[in-house]
Amino acid sequence: MGGDSGPSVTVPAALQALRSNPQLSLLLVGNPDDITPLLARADFEQRSRLQVIPAQSVIASDARPALAVRQSRGSSMRIALEAVKEGRADACVSAGNTGALMGLAKLLLKPLDGIERPALMTVLPNKEQGKTVVLDLGANVDCDAIMLVQFAIMGAVMAEEVVGIASPRVALLNIGEEETKGPESIRDAALMLKKLSSLNYIGYLEANELLTGKTDVLVCDGFTGNVTLKTMEGVVRMFLSLLKSQGEGQKRSWWLKIVKRWLQNSLMRRFGHLNPDQYNGACLLGLRGTVIKSHGAANQRAFSVAIEQAVQAVQREVPQRIAARLESVLPPKD
Repeated sequence: MGGDSGPSVTVPAALQALRSNPQLSLLLVGNPDDITPLLARADFEQRSRLQVIPAQSVIASDARPALAVRQSRGSSMRIALEAVKEGRADACVSAGNTGALMGLAKLLLKPLDGIERPALMTVLPNKEQGKTVVLDLGANVDCDAIMLVQFAIMGAVMAEEVVGIASPRVALLNIGEEETKGPESIRDAALMLKKLSSLNYIGYLEANELLTGKTDVLVCDGFTGNVTLKTMEGVVRMFLSLLKSQGEGQKRSWWLKIVKRWLQNSLMRRFGHLNPDQYNGACLLGLRGTVIKSHGAANQRAFSVAIEQAVQAVQREVPQRIAARLESVLPPKD
């Protein structure tokens, strides 16, 4: 029920995900009167793998997180998370209120031992045709050094287990590469990461190196990460839009049209993988269950990608692998 468009996007995206993955089953939690009419195009086989779970209310996108959590009983978001807690679902995907999702997930699913607060993580493409794990993307506005170290460990596990990178390089996002740069929390985190022999820590990186492939894991606080990601996505969307629309309506000779089309196709092949719709879905790492946060403005294609992100996290047992790594690197008492 969440996101800018609600069921008009999430329900068709769910059907698209069912068509793409014959092993997938979905629970659609929300108002049946809004959901059911949108299932008319689903065939019998798809309907057999889909169930509508009624909810009494919806948490508003602008609701204060603390108040939303206190008043969440009967809401679609809480019912979905309770399904994960009780084992009736393997993962929860939501495009709703990020703060409420964070608070409810932490309350119901509980953080792993050794984790203070979960972090929002995504995997971004880079210009080397590889992948970069980035966290936190908005779950925690203020982060101390210990939280940044925990994020680094979780990010390294994701890079190894999901992206398939052996000994992933880990960096801290900062305003410069010199060791004296940045706030105290980042400098303290750097000192701690240097002492972790199990982690391949390479130092600081600046925001303009996000897509260069210089690191496999980039760690930051939630405020910085969210601003960095959305700025990058805005620039990429504008660039791709210009590629599609440049010169429309202008009269050109036939050979100029051919050159223009070839150039557009070439650039789209080179940079099309940077389209934010192709990597929508941030995983809330550090919980005893799988929770994926979709962009509120996600379209049908993007939301179906978020569902696929949840499938991959479940198949690769991400929470269990992070728990095992934390146990070996950070004893619970620390």
